[in-house]
Amino acid sequence: MTSILERVTKKVKHLVTQNEQSAQLKPTQVEPTQVESTTPISPEQALRRQIAWHYLSGKGIEIGALHSPLEIPPHAQVDYVDRLSVADLRKQYPELGEYELVEINIIDDGETLPSIADASVDFVIANHMIEHCQNPIGTIEHHLRVLKPGGILYMAVPDKRYTFDCDRPLTPLEHLIRDYTEGPDGSKFSHFDEWTRVVNKVPEDKVAAYIQRLMDINYSIHFHVWTQMEFVELLLYCKNQLSLKFEIELLQKNGIEFVVIMRKNELSTC
Repeated sequence: MTSILERVTKKVKHLVTQNEQSAQLKPTQVEPTQVESTTPISPEQALRRQIAWHYLSGKGIEIGALHSPLEIPPHAQVDYVDRLSVADLRKQYPELGEYELVEINIIDDGETLPSIADASVDFVIANHMIEHCQNPIGTIEHHLRVLKPGGILYMAVPDKRYTFDCDRPLTPLEHLIRDYTEGPDGSKFSHFDEWTRVVNKVPEDKVAAYIQRLMDINYSIHFHVWTQMEFVELLLYCKNQLSLKFEIELLQKNGIEFVVIMRKNELSTC
């Protein structure tokens, strides 16, 4: 295992170092007239949209959009996927009460997408979603499964250094591999424990009850956390060791997050 991790780490360092020197797409990559909008948006939203205009077309899905769906180009169509109905999402996230949530077209497990046929969509959008997945490698595998050859997986991933996860330890690749090969149930409690203690800083005498409440309602925490470096290590492991059929088209810093564009290989059948 050590030799695999060392090889992956060597491959990713140069890629991430180059990326950290640039925080914007080259202007020639996207036609500016395609992304004009009268609605004021943040620079981070503008860059997300610029990337979407460049890479997304056809018909696809967005998983877990809640109140922040990606703005897609007019030549693309999207169905919204979530594990709960809007009414149930309102119950689980009362803090989003003042926001409008997208209308859910497909209620499904966003990690495995059992209701979505193989090679049936042109793109999958999963922004700030992968960190909520108990088995991220399996999730990437299933997202690639539903893409047509040449399809796009669009992910925005929070960099834990700039979020409420900043005090949490990075999720090591070995942990992600174990969740994939052995199943995530063995690590589930430890994630809720870490979330309770490190993120929410719950007093010791209330920790057990707090964890139990989160588990009882199947609350969607950040199970895993990364920086760019560790996330690309994960992707290279998936590509080089598991032989998942994709290319990394873009790795782009964007405020507190980084955007990853993966394209399913044209000749891929899985």
